[in-house]
Amino acid sequence: MRAFSALFVAIALLLSPSLSHAQDRTVHVSVRVLPPFVEQQNGQFSGFSIDLWNEIAKRRHWHSTYTTQPDVEGQLTAVSRKEADVGVGAVSITADRDQRFDFSQPILNGGFQILVRSTRPGPESTALESLLHLLFSPAILVWLGIACLLTIIPAHIIWLAERHHPEGMIPSKSYFPGIFQAFFWGMGTLATQADSMPRHWISRVVAVLWMFTSVVFVAFYTATLTATLTVQQFKSEINGPNDLVGKTVATVTASTSEDYLKSNGVRILAFRDAAAAYQALRAKQVDAVVYDAPVLQYIAAHEGSGTVNVVGPIFHSEDYGFVFHNGSDLRRPVDQTLLSIREDGTYDRLTDKWFGKK
Repeated sequence: MRAFSALFVAIALLLSPSLSHAQDRTVHVSVRVLPPFVEQQNGQFSGFSIDLWNEIAKRRHWHSTYTTQPDVEGQLTAVSRKEADVGVGAVSITADRDQRFDFSQPILNGGFQILVRSTRPGPESTALESLLHLLFSPAILVWLGIACLLTIIPAHIIWLAERHHPEGMIPSKSYFPGIFQAFFWGMGTLATQADSMPRHWISRVVAVLWMFTSVVFVAFYTATLTATLTVQQFKSEINGPNDLVGKTVATVTASTSEDYLKSNGVRILAFRDAAAAYQALRAKQVDAVVYDAPVLQYIAAHEGSGTVNVVGPIFHSEDYGFVFHNGSDLRRPVDQTLLSIREDGTYDRLTDKWFGKK
C-alpha cells in the first residue's frame, strides 16, 4: 500500500508542472483596432472581442499579450507564421480561410450593411428641402420659360383688341404698361386664376382658345414634373444592395466586403480601414460605404451621429470567429469555454454592452 501511494505521489509531481504550464500559459494575441470589436486607448485594449477573449483567458488561467496589425491580412499572416497564437477581432469565417486556418465557434453573426450620408435629419428639414428643390429645380425653370413664351402671343392679341374697346379690360392704351397688363391676364388664365373677361369679340375667341390651351398645358406640366421629380428621387436614394450599381462605393481593402462588391460589378474605392471609408463618405468622394454591419452601426451611432446613417437590411450574412493556425491546441478549449460563456449568460451581457439590447 505504501509503495502504491509513493508511486501515485511521484506521478502527480511529474504531471503537476505540465498541468500548471497548461493552465498558466502565455497566449500571444494578434488584434487590429476596429470598434466596437477592438478599441485602443492609452495603450489599453477594449471592445466586444477583447472582453470576450479576456473572459475566456480568465477562465482558462491564461495570460495574454497583444500585438496590433493594420488589417485582417496582417492578423492572418501573423497567425499562419505562428508569430501569434490567435487572431482576435472581427475575422470573417469563409470557406477559403477555413482551409488555411482553424476557427473557433462563431462569436457573432453579422453581414454587410450600407452607410450613407444623412440627407434628411428631420421632418421639418425634409419639407423645407423638398420645397426649395422644387422651386429651383431645372424642370421648374424650363417650364416657366415655356409658359412666358406661350403667353406673349395671346397677350399681344388681347392688348391690340381691348385697347380699342370702350369697356376693354386693358385700361392702358399705350404699349407700356398695356402689354404687361395683358401678359398678367394671360399668366393668370394659364394658372386658371383669371379675374376678368375680355370685352371685344376677337379677344373673347382668343381667351377661349387660351383657356383650353391652359388646361392642356397645366395637365401636361403636372404629369411631366411629377415624373421628373420621382425619377430624380429614386436615382438619389440607396436603400439596399440592388441600388449600388452605378454608384461609387467605399469599402475596406482585403475584406470580404471588397470581394463581394467586386463580384457584383460595383464601382469601388478601397480604403485601409472603416474610419477612412467613413471620412470619404463625409467628403462626398463616394456615395456609400459597404462593410461589416456592426462596425457601420457603431460609426452611425457615435462619431457619425447626425451626419450618416445605415440603410437597408443586413445582407450577405457571415460569422466572425477567433482564428488559429491549423492544428492549434487552443481551439478546443476556447470552444468549450465559449459554450460555458453562452450558457451562463455572460455572452448576452457582453453583446448588450457593446451592441445594445435587441
